Amino acid sequence: MPHPPLSRRLADGLTIGRAAIGLPLILALSQGNGWLAWWLLLLGGLSDAADGWLARRAGGGSVWGARLDPLTDKILILAPLLWLGAAGALPLWAIWLLLARELLISGWRAGQGSGGPASWGGKAKTILQFAALLLLLWPGGGDELLNSLGFWLFWPSLVLALSSAWGYVKAPAADRLS
Repeated sequence: MPHPPLSRRLADGLTIGRAAIGLPLILALSQGNGWLAWWLLLLGGLSDAADGWLARRAGGGSVWGARLDPLTDKILILAPLLWLGAAGALPLWAIWLLLARELLISGWRAGQGSGGPASWGGKAKTILQFAALLLLLWPGGGDELLNSLGFWLFWPSLVLALSSAWGYVKAPAADRLS
């Protein structure tokens, strides 16, 4: 059996690496190591963009990668969100709403043969969430302006999360792929 293109293998490797960042990220947050947590989250976000670019360059990712990629995003996003909720920086009800959305979409994706490719709304939601979290977690002396901007970016990401979830479960499969 021929080997998949190098760019597809690299994309899958980045996805695995991003999954491995989750535990050190949680540990850094829980131990008050803000700089390490921030850099790990930034590395996770950049690797998400890079693996998507590599997968597209290969003519599409693997089904395995399409299933694992959104799960690694959830680990990297939900871990700091839960930490921020516990710290009182974000309301827990909003985080639980996002968690419910992610469980719903994960269940939907599990029933899709292709792993359920991300919609444009879902991709925009992920980008906004990474940006909001990077600003909320900015460790440079607790910069009020950056933290406040992160707080306000969180809300459009929540709206995109809910609207993209509706789009996933309501739209016919052919519409989701465009």
